[in-house]
Amino acid sequence: MTHEPLTLTAPDGPVPADEVIPKAGVRGALVVVQEGFGVNAHIIDVCRRFATAGYRTVAPHLFHRDGVNELPYEIDLAMAHIGNLTAAGVRADVAASLDHLAGLGFALPSIGVVGFCMGGSVALVAACDHPLGAAVTFYGGGVGTGRFGFPPLIEMAPDIKSPWLGLYGDLDQGIPVDDVERLRSAAATASVPTSVVRYADAGHAFHSDTRPDRYHEPSAKDAWDKTLAWFARYLAPPR
Repeated sequence: MTHEPLTLTAPDGPVPADEVIPKAGVRGALVVVQEGFGVNAHIIDVCRRFATAGYRTVAPHLFHRDGVNELPYEIDLAMAHIGNLTAAGVRADVAASLDHLAGLGFALPSIGVVGFCMGGSVALVAACDHPLGAAVTFYGGGVGTGRFGFPPLIEMAPDIKSPWLGLYGDLDQGIPVDDVERLRSAAATASVPTSVVRYADAGHAFHSDTRPDRYHEPSAKDAWDKTLAWFARYLAPPR
């Protein structure tokens, strides 16, 4: 596979990104949306894993308007930049990623979006904004109270346009189980397939294997398998 830096084009200027390209046998494309610590080694590794499975991946740097690409695992630093995100900026960066993939010949039904933590919230928003092939949210917050200027996810969920899978940990102190169940119910009213999976022994960031205090291996492996199965089921083969 090939890992390359990339500059996307948004209405308000350039968007730095990382792209990972499979060697052969491309079965679709994915926009991978960062967690709160930027496009760091963990997100690049996730992109590589998707590329191994046959997906061309693009990871836009959502903190670029602050001049930041990645951060150490320090929550105060992350929150400062998360707080500067806007709905317009996030939407522009996702759209720039989709435009890049469209220029490579990928139609929307052959493109998926997957996000982690704050990126999981963005993935659901993207699934509402665009009729993509599929979308997956890993523990995305903003369920009952909106983030970045977006409405609460439970209010957006009935308008999901892309088959959507949500993956949540019951021990996540920032996303109550009751909110997850409200999101499940709201998403079930959408016109596309949706599913929510809860992991009883997992907390927030359970998929991040670079954070031993958060990583929960059984849940992470099952969630990864379900993610690949979701994309295999719903992404249309590229032409």
